[in-house]
Amino acid sequence: MSGRVKLMNILMRQKASKLKPSHRDNPRRWNIVRGDTVQVIQRNHPEYGKQGTVSAVLRDQNRVIVENLNLGPKRIKGDPERGIKGQTVMAERSIHYSNVNLVDPVTGFPTKVTYSFLEDGTKVRISKRSGAIIPKPDILKQKPVRNLIASEDSDTMNEDDVWGVTYTKKVSKWVDMRNELLRTLEEKGLDSSKAGA
Repeated sequence: MSGRVKLMNILMRQKASKLKPSHRDNPRRWNIVRGDTVQVIQRNHPEYGKQGTVSAVLRDQNRVIVENLNLGPKRIKGDPERGIKGQTVMAERSIHYSNVNLVDPVTGFPTKVTYSFLEDGTKVRISKRSGAIIPKPDILKQKPVRNLIASEDSDTMNEDDVWGVTYTKKVSKWVDMRNELLRTLEEKGLDSSKAGA
């Protein structure tokens, strides 16, 4: 083949499938958690320079939702049967994690983060700007209260019904068929070991 044909084959060859951008730039470590104060650092973002508290971290999408930042219209459908009108509300939209940085608690400016260990062995976040420790928010220490009891009313009225056996084990139809075949063979006088072989 001539050089021109080889070049055209190389150019026309399908490119190897690349990873989606959301999976390509996964961070090795998430420095931002729910409750942190962050600042938008992307210069061409309309909310550039504003600070807010992180209300949600979407790790599968590499995005964060910051309270009262990056607001956009969200349409809520109405329900004519209940008499609810459809409306448009301003809701927070997510921001890519690379467009925000943690705020240094000492200086109040955005900073990068490094990790270190204290004398007692606890791992802490340290600001690269001032060297101050950035504590984890208290909201992470609070565990959500979940009501494990679905209802206060009991399904069973009589206490004896609670301990009563309600399940009876049924033998599968194949076991029934096998047992029936063995019984018929025994009635005919044939040896079951010869019949099974």
